[in-house]
Amino acid sequence: MNTAAVTERSVTGNGFEPPDTSSLYDIVAGAADRHPDRETLADGEDTPLTCAELDRRVRATASALLDRQVAAGDRVVVLGRTGLAWALLDCAALAIGAVVVPVYPTSSAAQIEHILRDSGSTHFAAETSQDAARLIAAGAGEVWSFADIAEWARGEIRADLSERTAAVRADDLAMIVYTSGTTGVSKGCMITHRNMYVSSANTVRQTGGLFDGVTALALPLSHVFGQTMLFACLFGGARTHLLPGIPELVPALPRLRPTFLALIPYALEKIRKHCRSLLSEEAEREAVVTGLLRLAQSQPPVVVDDPVADALGGRLRHVISGGASLDDSTAGFYAAFGTVILNCYGLTEAATAVTVSAPATNRLGTVGTPIPGTAVAIAADGEVLVSGPHVSPGYWGAAGSQRPVDADGWLHTGDVGELEDGFLRITGRKKEILVTSGGKNVAPTPLEDRVRLHPLVSNCMVVGEGRAFVTALVTVDAERAEIWRRENPGQDLATAIQSAIDDANSLVSRPESIREFRIVAGDFTIANGLLTSSLKLRRAAIAETYSADIDLLYSTTRK
Repeated sequence: MNTAAVTERSVTGNGFEPPDTSSLYDIVAGAADRHPDRETLADGEDTPLTCAELDRRVRATASALLDRQVAAGDRVVVLGRTGLAWALLDCAALAIGAVVVPVYPTSSAAQIEHILRDSGSTHFAAETSQDAARLIAAGAGEVWSFADIAEWARGEIRADLSERTAAVRADDLAMIVYTSGTTGVSKGCMITHRNMYVSSANTVRQTGGLFDGVTALALPLSHVFGQTMLFACLFGGARTHLLPGIPELVPALPRLRPTFLALIPYALEKIRKHCRSLLSEEAEREAVVTGLLRLAQSQPPVVVDDPVADALGGRLRHVISGGASLDDSTAGFYAAFGTVILNCYGLTEAATAVTVSAPATNRLGTVGTPIPGTAVAIAADGEVLVSGPHVSPGYWGAAGSQRPVDADGWLHTGDVGELEDGFLRITGRKKEILVTSGGKNVAPTPLEDRVRLHPLVSNCMVVGEGRAFVTALVTVDAERAEIWRRENPGQDLATAIQSAIDDANSLVSRPESIREFRIVAGDFTIANGLLTSSLKLRRAAIAETYSADIDLLYSTTRK
C-alpha cells in the first residue's frame, strides 16, 4: 500500500520507549527499587504483596525455572485462570528471557494441540490436574503445576540470576500469543519485550493518574489485553487484585472497592444485567438517559449514593473497555451511577493498545486518541492503519511467511473507521460488513450489541450477505427464558424479544434494519466452536450450523 492512499492521519507525540537493554522484568525490579513498601499484586481478596516482596518472589520463581533447565528463548506454555501464580510465573519466565505461550482455559483439544505443535514449546505449566491432562493429551511432556512451581520457589535465589536477567533485551521475543482464529487456524503473534512495555507504559501515560488506584483484574492473562493491563498496573503502581473471571469479580466488587477496572464489553453487559435486580425497568431507562446526557456534556464521574453504585464497589470511577464494541446505552447506564467507560481500541498485533480514551478528554462513541508514540491512519477504503514501536514483528511458525506490516510500515488492522479531531471511531470490520443484494452496506455489530442487551437474549448474529434484506439469529438465556415462561403462560417468547429487535432497528435506516429474526436452539459457545476464546462470533461456523434456520428466514419473499 502506498502512503498516498492514506486519507487521514492522527499522531500522538513521543511516547515512553524503554532502552534497548530493558526487559519487562525491569518494571518489577524498578518498582521494588523506587517503592519497596508500596502494595502491588494480590491473589483474589488477599492482602497484596509489596513491590519488594513481589520482586523477591519473581526472582525466586525465576531461579526455580533455571534449576529446571528453562533457558532464554525456550517456549513455556501456560494454561490456567488469572491469579497471582500465573502472574509470578509470567514475570519469572520473562525475566530470564524465556518466551511465554499462553493458552486459554476454554481452548478446545484441537486448539491446544495446534498451539503446542506450532510453537515448539518445551516446557509446560498448568493450574489444575485437569488442565495438565489436557496439555498431555495434546502432546506435552512433563507438566508442572502452579502449586509445584510455588513450592520450588521457596528455594534459594541463584547467584547468577542477575547475570541472566541482564542479558534480556527489549527486542527479544517475550510472548507468542495465538489469535482468536475467527475464520481459520489461529496464528501465533510474536510480542517482544519492547512491544508490551511500550503498550502498557503509554496506556498509563495516556490515562493520567488512573493507574494510581485500586483495581481487580479479571481479564484472562491468556489474552494480550490481560497481559497489557497486568504490566500497566505494575508500571502505574496500582494495587491489583487478580481474580479468575467475571463470576468471581461481581461479588468481590463491594469488598475490594476498586477505583478503576479493565473489562471487555461482554463483561460490562453481564454486570449490567446483574444490577437489574436492584432497579426497575423504568429506573434503568431513566438512568441510561441521565448517563448519556452527562457523557454528552463531558461531565466528570459523580459520586452516587445508590444500590447499583454500591454493587460496583462505591468508588468505581472509570472502566477501560476494549476487545469489542460497546453499546452507547451501556456507557450511559454506568455513567448514571458514577462510572465513566473509557473505550479503547487495539489488537494482538499491536500488543493491545492503539487508542485509549483519557478521563479528561473522553468522547462518547469513539475509542479515544492514539497512545503516545503511535500513529493511526485511515486508508482510502476506510481501513484503520497503525504504526509504532508496539507493533508486532510478525508471526511465528506456520504463519511466519505472513507479514502484518506493509512496505510503508503500516499495520493493516482489518477494521474500518474514521478520524474526527484525532479521535478514532470504529465503524465496522472489513470482513464482517454485510452487503445486501440491493448493494446496501450493513455493519452487523451495533445491531448485535443492542439485541444482546435484552435480559432474555444470550447472543445474536445478524445475517444478510447477498440477501434481499437483513435478518438475525437469536439465542436465549435458558434460565431466564424458563422463568419468563412460568410468569407469562401462553405468551410467545418471540413477542418479548421483538422489543430488542425494535430497539436495535432504531439505530439504523430501514434498509439496514433487521426485518426478520429467528430464535434458534442451543447457544453460541466456545465449547461448541461458535465463539472464539475471546468471545467473538465465528460467523461462518454459526451460518453453517444454523443453515436450515437461515433458509427458513428467507423462505418467503418480503416486499
